Amino acid sequence: MFGITEISAIVAAAGVLVGVVLTVIELRNLVKQRKSDLMMRLHLAFSTKENSEVVLKYLSTEYKDYDDFVQKYGLPFAEGPVQTVFLVVGNFFEGIGILLKNRFVDVDLVTELFAVEPFWLKWKPLVEGTRKQYGGPRMLEWFEYLYDEVKKREQRL
Repeated sequence: MFGITEISAIVAAAGVLVGVVLTVIELRNLVKQRKSDLMMRLHLAFSTKENSEVVLKYLSTEYKDYDDFVQKYGLPFAEGPVQTVFLVVGNFFEGIGILLKNRFVDVDLVTELFAVEPFWLKWKPLVEGTRKQYGGPRMLEWFEYLYDEVKKREQRL
């Protein structure tokens, strides 16, 4: 039989174990909540009137390829209103790609909040052309990484 000392030691150990399990569950929920909060703040920032105008300008800019863009608007990384719009969008998604790479955001939530594909496909010929012209293979690499991860998610589903 167990004496009072043994029983109280077992109860204390069980209490510590329950406390640890509950703490781990709470921490996991807190991490998930913080990731969701970060994504919602990014979504709200991206959804402002000013950024909505940028997005509309970005999506309505027409060109066939890198050379056509350069002919119509100038170099992608030169000073100009179209280039500014492209940099705003590119830098935004570059930042989300870095957050995703470092696991501060979840690809499922990113995909549900942002339509990454049309933004990347619009940028892709300019990124590839600029990388080729200037030998900068890392330009907007995290935007491309974000797109690749979104595509991987779609294939899994």
